[in-house]
Amino acid sequence: MQANFWDRNQLKLAPVFFLAPAMLLFAVYVLYPIFSSLRISFFEWDGVGEMIWIGFGNYIEMWEDDRVHTAIKNNFIWLICFLLAPPLSLALGIFLNQNLTELKFIKSLFFFPFVVSPVVVGLIFSWFYNPKYGLLDSFLEFIGLNSLAVLSNENIVTFGIIIAALWPQIAYCLILYLTGLAGLNKEIVEAAKIDGAKGWSMFWNVILPQLRPATFIAVIVSVLGALRSFDLVAIMTRGGPWGSSTVLAYEMVEQAIFNYRMGYGAALATILFLILDIYIAWFLIRVWLNEKGRL
Repeated sequence: MQANFWDRNQLKLAPVFFLAPAMLLFAVYVLYPIFSSLRISFFEWDGVGEMIWIGFGNYIEMWEDDRVHTAIKNNFIWLICFLLAPPLSLALGIFLNQNLTELKFIKSLFFFPFVVSPVVVGLIFSWFYNPKYGLLDSFLEFIGLNSLAVLSNENIVTFGIIIAALWPQIAYCLILYLTGLAGLNKEIVEAAKIDGAKGWSMFWNVILPQLRPATFIAVIVSVLGALRSFDLVAIMTRGGPWGSSTVLAYEMVEQAIFNYRMGYGAALATILFLILDIYIAWFLIRVWLNEKGRL
């Protein structure tokens, strides 16, 4: 009896049917908004009334907008500072990886920031930085220095927010490194000890190469976290004072939601998406090359 179409092609068609629901949702909730946002970026639109075609007008304005320049500069500062998270987490991970009963409770305290909501983190550090009753003010007063209004000083406010953001970021990277340290090949470590490796030589030549996957993921999530920074800026300063702490993600929401400039907000979203897209593409290429053994 001749096989029907399904019998001949079920191995090829089965994956299509399994993937179809997920791909449909992906198209509706991811692809369509992306292309819709790109289209809106060529219009002047308040979100309700008539859409007025202005071509690349929003992008030209963005090129000349000082707030956007400040946002890009701050995103770059976030990126540089967030790259401190992996090495700091690695140092903490090596310290906490010791088999001491006393460290078990301390280790749980380091995990705490990772499970805390960004809203709570923002409030905690807003209180910490308060120039009237915050812990920072109390410490400065104790050592004989004047109060420092971190969130009101346009020169240091960005760094104050970044410190708050690094607290949970370091906790996340710490989890990655502790997992990697727990999976170290004991035979390789013991063989290195027999050969006389110790201290820096042991760390650099034996431990660190085995932590390469954890380091790779830690750097990736740190970079993406820096580029997507929004929540703490919105909670702690709302981009102030005078727009000095704004970032691209916050500026996008500020323009689209609060200033009723959907087209300009969509243009900012497009630029941010392209920056993230370039980095994600590089990340995927690196993963593919690593799987092929070319890295």
